[in-house]
Amino acid sequence: MIDVALNPADVGEADVAIVIDVLRATTTATQALATGYRRVLCTESVERARGLREPGRVLAGERECVKPPGFDQGNSPLEALRRFGDELVLATTNGTPAIAAAAKHAGTVVLACLLNLDAVVRVVLERMSGADLHVQMVCSGTNGAVAVEDVYVAGRLTQRLPGSRTDATLVAEAVARAFRTPLEPLAASTDARALEKAGMSEDIRFCAQESILTLVPTLEAVSEGVAIVVAAQDAAALPGGASVDGLDRVSS
Repeated sequence: MIDVALNPADVGEADVAIVIDVLRATTTATQALATGYRRVLCTESVERARGLREPGRVLAGERECVKPPGFDQGNSPLEALRRFGDELVLATTNGTPAIAAAAKHAGTVVLACLLNLDAVVRVVLERMSGADLHVQMVCSGTNGAVAVEDVYVAGRLTQRLPGSRTDATLVAEAVARAFRTPLEPLAASTDARALEKAGMSEDIRFCAQESILTLVPTLEAVSEGVAIVVAAQDAAALPGGASVDGLDRVSS
């Protein structure tokens, strides 16, 4: 079964959840791991992120597109092109809560964006080989509303996966067919207008690049409200279980 949760409120039980926040959390996390960060610690709140500060950790995030006070950088994949520590702590308005929601419902959670589109398809197809799995795309949305750019990426992914489709999946695939280039749905979105207003138009163009990275950010564990994301490049590296408590150095 191939399904799409058009926003986090629609998340249901699945074998594999693919979280999408192309503008910008899943793009930033993917780029950060590609840059060389060992882990990305995704938090649901700015306050929780601040509590994780320690040497070697870089605080990144946004509230309404703006970098929170005291953070080292914003939720920008362009800023993630340079590594300033060993781990990135990421707190965003929509993407990181969606990751936390997916973690409660799926044994395997991966992060997708346009940068790693081909890689996500490859590892999910490998995971599905010979197995009847329920795969759900989780669109992060914008403040509880559907975000066209996330639905577009979901449709691009589901088009390449075998299995029966839900109505929401058919909707996502129709959205994917409606645009000629990846930049079109991103630039047309509500999130893009907010980024443009904040002077971050370059982030939109960066996020529209397709399949330039080969890694797949994968949920390793969840501890005390923090989702621990690491890089995987093949299905064998994907975890088979869900939440794990008691991670080292996360509860500080």
